[in-house]
Amino acid sequence: MTAAQVAAYRMATKKKSAKLFRCPSCGMLVRPEDEDFPFCSDRCRKIDLGKWASGVYKISSPVLDPEVLEDLGNLGSERSGGSSES
Repeated sequence: MTAAQVAAYRMATKKKSAKLFRCPSCGMLVRPEDEDFPFCSDRCRKIDLGKWASGVYKISSPVLDPEVLEDLGNLGSERSGGSSES
């Protein structure tokens, strides 16, 4: 292979490896360089935010980090008027 053929082959394989992304709200194709990436527009970004705010989307896995659980426990006792300190 000549150097030009090698360069052409490398460019062709790079084009094949380019990923196509779709807007999570409407499914339209988007590019990583787009201003609203990963969404196609500000409208779709706000629709997605609204779904998070209204509870349509949820993170369902429980918190398993012991430090986070301890901190959450301390917050609960502070709110109820109790103190964890002696």
